[in-house]
Amino acid sequence: MSNAEPDPVLHVPARDVPVPSSVSAEAQSFLAAGLMIPRPYPSLDDHDAWRRYVAEGDAAMAQMLEFSDEAASDVRVQETRVADAAVYVSRPQHTTADDRRVFLDVHGGGLIQGGGPLCRALGAQLAKRIGAVVWSVDYRMPPDHPFPAGVDDCLATYRTMLEEHHPEEIVIGGASAGGNLAAATVLRARDEGLPMPAAVVLLTPQIDLTESGDSFHANLGLDTVLAQSLMPANVLYAAGHDLVHPYVSPLFGDFTDGFPPTLLTAGTRDLFLSNAVRMHRSLRAAGVQADLYLVEAGPHAAFFGLAPEDRALDDELRRFLDRHWARRSAA
Repeated sequence: MSNAEPDPVLHVPARDVPVPSSVSAEAQSFLAAGLMIPRPYPSLDDHDAWRRYVAEGDAAMAQMLEFSDEAASDVRVQETRVADAAVYVSRPQHTTADDRRVFLDVHGGGLIQGGGPLCRALGAQLAKRIGAVVWSVDYRMPPDHPFPAGVDDCLATYRTMLEEHHPEEIVIGGASAGGNLAAATVLRARDEGLPMPAAVVLLTPQIDLTESGDSFHANLGLDTVLAQSLMPANVLYAAGHDLVHPYVSPLFGDFTDGFPPTLLTAGTRDLFLSNAVRMHRSLRAAGVQADLYLVEAGPHAAFFGLAPEDRALDDELRRFLDRHWARRSAA
């Protein structure tokens, strides 16, 4: 018997992974389309190239998702300004003046994209999906405004919302990179003595910029949306700060002191699956009420609203929001 140290790497043979029959026909079609071709990141010190990269990515995202005002035509959007950030306030037309529920939404985009018109459209669509007022923060981003500018903008927006709303009327959330800033905002708000919101929503969150979880390796190549490591953008965003700082990677935060109830989502093929699983475990270990919702065969952000699985996730989101808004309001 050999005394050699075991190989710490599992060598997996090349194999074909079929599209599963366990998901809807729409989801099968999405998965069968294959990997989205990743764009190589620019050099970290070439900020002009990063600005072009962001502009091209935003244009492609807008075209792919066909964002337009008509997509949420029954939502009224007003733009305001909070400190250094634009904020889009989206109000479904059927909401009444006495409906005090409000969602602070932080957009995704890999920490570098998704601002401007995309932020506005995403907020309007979310307001339509949940039937409540949404404040969408067009937070500052790299290369010109790295950490902590985005968290500063989100926290300033939360402070402004607290001037108009009781904390139990507010839910804070975001998808992907937005989940990072949403969680960081809540941690920092708590650390600065602000009251906590009613709940937190972290949709396939980018909360570990060290990319230390198992799914960053196991799902690479299976996730048809995120087809490469995001490490160059993570480093650009952190701007020299330690990647394990809890405001940079909220997964490594301390949740024992009053973190709100939290909904986490991911897909079983999601590159960020480990983020959601590990965050759920950490919250539960700290005594926080936390729900984890997984989408079968779902890549990052699941199926872009094209499949019944996306509508089922929306149903779960609305149930979570209704439960915690109502519970805290009655307290």
